[in-house]
Amino acid sequence: METKLPKHIAIIMDGNGTWAKKRGLPRTLGHKKGSETLVSVAKECSNLGIKYLTVYAFSTENWSRPKDEVDYLMSLPHSMISRYEEDLMRDNIKLRFIGFRDRIDERTKKEIDRIEKKTENNTGLELLVAFNYGSRDEIIKATKEIASEVNDGKISVDDITKDYFSKKLFTANIPDVDLLIRTSNQIRISNFLLWQISYSELYFTNTLWPDFSKEDLDKAIEAYNNRDRRYGGIKK
Repeated sequence: METKLPKHIAIIMDGNGTWAKKRGLPRTLGHKKGSETLVSVAKECSNLGIKYLTVYAFSTENWSRPKDEVDYLMSLPHSMISRYEEDLMRDNIKLRFIGFRDRIDERTKKEIDRIEKKTENNTGLELLVAFNYGSRDEIIKATKEIASEVNDGKISVDDITKDYFSKKLFTANIPDVDLLIRTSNQIRISNFLLWQISYSELYFTNTLWPDFSKEDLDKAIEAYNNRDRRYGGIKK
């Protein structure tokens, strides 16, 4: 059977804390190892010819975690960009951060803006990092923007279509997710890309995110290949 590559893969990278706890290590070291896994998975997706990879790095609910863990997670974008900037350019990867930037410190925001600008003309894999992201808040944001446009007379209610709504999301002009992967034996969506995964194939694995390998990615893609995607229709 010919392998069908998903155009857009999304990953809920779960299990960093559990990985660290099993080894008697601080949770922050689990996140550090998880960030290294992200780099290797992104490179593999790039090598395979995947066009879009969206990863859940920090949710709007993660602010409730212990302060030292939150502080470490907030520092990760800056340290990761510094460490892997040359790799992004060499591998022709376009990096984007999606989510709300109001609670992110100015130093990190400037670094995010800089790397997005530097990689914007890269034509390989587009890596979207969902950082301070929550899908319900994203949908409310889009709804408010459209309501304001209607109120100002810029559009009519009849102009509101699924395509128009999609263009108000952080993932505007990005195709919907084909394959959603969640690690660490957690079988839930956790407020991630609720609009964009309407017809995604879901794949759950017991593997903790820091241990997620090329072989694990291959298994997920193989499972995707064995699914019958009918989008509400019937197989001809």
